[in-house]
Amino acid sequence: MRIIQISDTHLSPGKRQFAGNWPPLAAWIADQAPDLVIHTGDVTIDGADIEEDLRHAAALMRSLGVRFRAVPGNHDVGDPGHPRQPVTTERLGRWRAHFGPDRWFEDTEGVRLIGLNAMLLGSGEAEEEVQAAWLDAVMDGADGRRTAWFLHRPLFIDSPDEPDTGYWSVKPQSRARLLELARRHSVALIASGHLHRAHEFRHDGCLYLWAPASAFLVGPGMNAPPMPGENRLGAVVYTIDAALLEAEIVHVPGLVPYLIDDVVDEVYPRPSVNGPARP
Repeated sequence: MRIIQISDTHLSPGKRQFAGNWPPLAAWIADQAPDLVIHTGDVTIDGADIEEDLRHAAALMRSLGVRFRAVPGNHDVGDPGHPRQPVTTERLGRWRAHFGPDRWFEDTEGVRLIGLNAMLLGSGEAEEEVQAAWLDAVMDGADGRRTAWFLHRPLFIDSPDEPDTGYWSVKPQSRARLLELARRHSVALIASGHLHRAHEFRHDGCLYLWAPASAFLVGPGMNAPPMPGENRLGAVVYTIDAALLEAEIVHVPGLVPYLIDDVVDEVYPRPSVNGPARP
């Protein structure tokens, strides 16, 4: 089985600063002829507040002509605890109306693929505990298959014991719960997006993979903390053969390295009070 992971496409019918990267990405996916495409969030520029972004992005995903799954990012459904744009039942409902479930699993050749809604982690929403119980059951029911998790935000940046990194990774309490579950079940892969960087490493026998974005790069003007990995665009190709799971971060021909720094005030204007974190 051949799976392609894409992430951070930041699509919108109204703000088209990065729209030029969709046609080469779609053409490359068609040429690869995968069995499944998994999108790890920030499908939209601002689907959390603008439903038309969700509608537009979902139509583009369906136009690929390939079966796909997706999990939401902060720009799709809001961010846990955010003062202006928190994840809410209403925002989750809009996502589900256009993209289907925000958490899911499916079984393939010896591997159970699991999509998680990282925006619920640390949110305090009732859905957070519902998802936690669901994940416990899905892991317990894997029936000997290896498991692979897909979510938008990475569990950590440098170390599983690091303090709260704010916008950049999962909060420590939620992270600890997931890390314990991953260790207990020997999770094979934890794949994420969000950081607009390409990186892979191993911890406790698990492959952690940060998928590169396909929309834009994040430059020095965005005040991101120092991070490992490469500031590049691309995608990830997975090959599953029985219980063997292989991953490769790849270049996608034709993607233009737009820099968010150049247009951030047009794409994500910051309100005067309690503005959102920049992507």
